[in-house]
Amino acid sequence: MNVTLDKVDNVNGILTISLVKEDYQADYKKDLNEAGRRHPLKGFRPGHVPAKLLEKTYGPEILSRVVDRKVSRELSKYIVDNKLNLLGEPVLDKDTKVDLVNEEEYTFKFHLGFEPEFDVKLDNELTIPYYTILVDDKMVENQDNQYRQRFGSQVAGEEITDDAMVRGSIVELDEEGNVKEGGISNERAVLSPKHFKNDDQKALFVGKKIGDEVVYNPAKAADGSAVEISSLLNIDRKDAENVTADFKFKVDDILVLKPAEHDKDFYDSVLGKDIAADEDDYYAKLREMIAGQLAADSNYRFSLDAKQKIMDLVGDLELPDDILKQFLLARNEKATAEDIDKEYPTVRKDVIWMLIKNKLAAQLDVKVEEEDRKRLARFFAAQQYAQYGMTNVPDDVLDDFAQRLLDDEKHSENINERCFEDKLYAAIKNTVTIDEQKVSVDDFNKLFENK
Repeated sequence: MNVTLDKVDNVNGILTISLVKEDYQADYKKDLNEAGRRHPLKGFRPGHVPAKLLEKTYGPEILSRVVDRKVSRELSKYIVDNKLNLLGEPVLDKDTKVDLVNEEEYTFKFHLGFEPEFDVKLDNELTIPYYTILVDDKMVENQDNQYRQRFGSQVAGEEITDDAMVRGSIVELDEEGNVKEGGISNERAVLSPKHFKNDDQKALFVGKKIGDEVVYNPAKAADGSAVEISSLLNIDRKDAENVTADFKFKVDDILVLKPAEHDKDFYDSVLGKDIAADEDDYYAKLREMIAGQLAADSNYRFSLDAKQKIMDLVGDLELPDDILKQFLLARNEKATAEDIDKEYPTVRKDVIWMLIKNKLAAQLDVKVEEEDRKRLARFFAAQQYAQYGMTNVPDDVLDDFAQRLLDDEKHSENINERCFEDKLYAAIKNTVTIDEQKVSVDDFNKLFENK
């Protein structure tokens, strides 16, 4: 078997694989005999079908399979042995014609796309801004209010507020506004105006007191959600789909949210047991917590600025554009060539950044270790629990959840990618000169305007 590579330019080449009969004949006869044993023809015992008859029956299919296998293996072997750094996948030349019936020698030509050769070296001569967001008193106040709401309690109220839970009886009305005979009713209905989808319907309840009656439209309030309507009226979901009438709701009980008081139990719930001893300590720790949360935003902004600065430093790269477009087209059956042409400028930038990242990772010795994966998985697990107000989850519970994330293929892949990105940008930050700027949250948000 003869394999040759001809470079067309810096990033394109043609790999030619030529086969003569001796290259595939032994495998062809072996597979042909195997077919005779596994699929004997009628009238013949397994392994005793005449060679001519076997060849006539199975020959073309087996020859095609053998030649395809030989070429695929040789293609992969050549790429690995010669350490070719490809972009996209090898593409069979459209003019390649192979006649397996009338010919015994075959030639296959593949178009290859190569990674471009380029240099990128980071040092302290490159300056990248890093924006630290200042924690102001308003942020601390808002965060404190959120925690007080989260850890507050439901107490009896005198009138309905935005976040109240209301209990009472509800009855369907006819078109004239009278109680409908045989209509839908529920003596133990529960609703919360806060979750209404319609502000006009919500306004009908706010300020009402125990004993008041409110005429409103549940379908409008729930934006037609059969699930919410069936729960409110205690009826089957299919019946709820047809509910459009107004209803009268009589208020029997009102429960309002009483924000948590500043005390030791509250501090422990927010920060963890014994983290804050008094109110001053609590506010100081809360400010630190907010700063830590904002650091994620600062790091994200740094990643954008670092990416742009480094890409500007490297400049445009020569890529095997035609190969990459064919690769994208083959990967997306629903896309047309016009679709790919439209998307390609963005894809091209992403490919260039991927090449730069890989080169920087090697230069800065960025490696994802198992401890990095576990640490990030544990962070994601803690975030998941925090969404439900659970901020003091035991270590063994977090570790178990984190391990389940790592065992899941999709989550594990995302964790690997995030670990790599975090470590890469941390390495970049330690290598270049950082222009640290302290900004307000408003000024920070302006950085993203028109971007």
